[in-house]
Amino acid sequence: MKLTTLSSMIALSLGGFSSVANADWGTPLYTPYVTPSQSDFGGVGLLQTPTARMAPSGEFNVNYRDNDQYRFWSLSLQLMPWLESTIRYTDVRTLRYGAEDFSGDQTYKDKGIDLKARLWQETRWTPDISLGFRDIGGTGLFDSEYLVATKAAGPFDFTLGMGWGYVGNSGNVTNPFCKASDRFCHRDEGYSGSGGNIDSERFFRGPSALFGGVEYQTPWQPLRFKVEYDGNNYRNDRAGALVQSTPINVGMLYRLGDWGDVNLGYERGNTLTFGVTLKTNFETVRSLAQKPSKPAYNPDTQPANLDPQVSRAQLTALRDNAGLSSPSIERDGDTVYVSGEQTDYRDRAEGVERANRIMMNNLPEGTRQIVVTEKNQSLPLISHRSDVTALDQTFSGVPLGATPPENVDVRQEPQQPQHVKAEAADKKSAFSFDWSPVLNQSIGGPESFYMYQMAVSGRVDYQMTDNWTVGGGVLLNLYNNYDKFNFTAPPPDSHIPQVRTHIREYFDSSDLYLTNLQLTRIGALGDGWYMQNYGGYLEMMFAGVGSELIYRPLDKQWAIGADVNWVKQRDWNDPMKMADYSVTTGNLTGYWQPWFADEFLVKVSVGRYLAGDKGGTIDISRRFASGITAGAFATLTNVSSHDYGEGSFTKGFYISIPLDLLSTSPTNTRAGFNWVPLTRDGGQALQKRYSLYDVTEARGVQ
Repeated sequence: MKLTTLSSMIALSLGGFSSVANADWGTPLYTPYVTPSQSDFGGVGLLQTPTARMAPSGEFNVNYRDNDQYRFWSLSLQLMPWLESTIRYTDVRTLRYGAEDFSGDQTYKDKGIDLKARLWQETRWTPDISLGFRDIGGTGLFDSEYLVATKAAGPFDFTLGMGWGYVGNSGNVTNPFCKASDRFCHRDEGYSGSGGNIDSERFFRGPSALFGGVEYQTPWQPLRFKVEYDGNNYRNDRAGALVQSTPINVGMLYRLGDWGDVNLGYERGNTLTFGVTLKTNFETVRSLAQKPSKPAYNPDTQPANLDPQVSRAQLTALRDNAGLSSPSIERDGDTVYVSGEQTDYRDRAEGVERANRIMMNNLPEGTRQIVVTEKNQSLPLISHRSDVTALDQTFSGVPLGATPPENVDVRQEPQQPQHVKAEAADKKSAFSFDWSPVLNQSIGGPESFYMYQMAVSGRVDYQMTDNWTVGGGVLLNLYNNYDKFNFTAPPPDSHIPQVRTHIREYFDSSDLYLTNLQLTRIGALGDGWYMQNYGGYLEMMFAGVGSELIYRPLDKQWAIGADVNWVKQRDWNDPMKMADYSVTTGNLTGYWQPWFADEFLVKVSVGRYLAGDKGGTIDISRRFASGITAGAFATLTNVSSHDYGEGSFTKGFYISIPLDLLSTSPTNTRAGFNWVPLTRDGGQALQKRYSLYDVTEARGVQ
């Protein structure tokens, strides 16, 4: 029901929340009238303080806040309805990053990660309750822990919480944990090591304070106001002792639409803060692609005999309408076999349905089954077997109340014809070429906050046989500022080899760079086993030989793989030559989609990395309904924090975006954005061209 202006005001005055019945329990669920908004630090909150609220699942916010002491850049993603994650960079405008001969006049930058989990969801009488950690891993510039509750009352959203660390520096209440043990009474200044570690020994220690406030949604929908009582006194602030004329902060927010907000705040009684938030939702964003209409089914079509004219029309339709690249049609007895590589539709079921419609309209007489086989890299991965009678009932329309037919799409191991009666194929060209724009980047380094390279990548492949491919790629540099990268060696007493920190020299060696030239064999060993062998210039910095093996059973939520590689470092001054350094590297990797949350993928690897260090990597990602994937990883090895340098260990996050969200044509190709805070040598893996887990994606749970 759409509310008029008058009825909206009445709803506000009467309580401002709506209720729906829970289908399972019959318990009313209440939705606050005031929708969540972002704080200065990123994540749902008021100004300086958090609230217990969560954004809608999948919401992604890009935030910027600016005042005289700080600039905050943050990305906040609602990973689950109950879990909020935030990554933030802070520019401390009153401090220099380091020595002038290394960092120039760059101001101090700090990176931080925040997590907030909802412990209790709001009901009519109880509030949302959340537990949060700010700046959980890093230098501890703003490290805080808090427990906070938020309750809606019409157009008002009230918050009350208790914080430790940065949000509780005023110490306006006694730390309750201090009464239980003296060790909670003191909190050390700053994190230990070189940053990047989670120092749990500091949690809930030191002074604590109450904080709270209210957010008010005015009857004029774009405008809302915020008022908060701040639990921080800013006397020990990293930007210097800041004057706090009052602990009351006030602000206003103007909502530009579903895509963003403009914020203005007056904080500490003397500081004006301006900000902008841009947002989207990874769960609800939809493709722009204009898909061709599905082939209409005509049950009265006369049977065909796979004559050349009919087959050619079917092959064209399979390619242009069903998205199957290089399709083929074969017949064996009462079964028609269709195969090809799906290049258009991320929803594989849609591609299979389109292929079945195309074949049903010109089906050879006596056909009882259609088998559609998906390939990748010329490998048959999975077959979809459909009964012709069931397809006829489905495409003709299932009567209301009737049971849908079975055997419409039965997934099984790849099926090949034994005795081919007729065959037609749209032969794949042996040569293939593609190019794409490239953005290499490094964010948050002490030399320069943002280092980048804009380039164009080109690739040529020659398919020698179904299993063997030779291919290469080049990178044409357009512009980069990696001349600012000053990290030339690990600490003097470190013995860790430089496997990545020659990046400046690689970029400066030539504007046209051979990034890859390799011979590859990918094949199926049977029963879910796949293997690839490769050799040549494997990536920008290393050449060598290697092998990967994976076991991926059909329609299972797990897989296991291993790779081993002997590689030699390419000379950073002349990449066609080899440097003296070589190493054997490889990993054993497990892949798991939890049965209770199969939109998540957990990858755990253990092995040896390029610097000869040994350890493991954990990578957790979530694929949203839109197809966007967001993930984070961390690698811990036996390299000490001292030897590794700033950052202590390798970590980062990534976002992978299906290009059909940006294109008007259907495609299942993807573009990625990766963020790794620092370029260092520990925990670095070989950047292989192919991943067998990605190649065999069609075999996973759909």
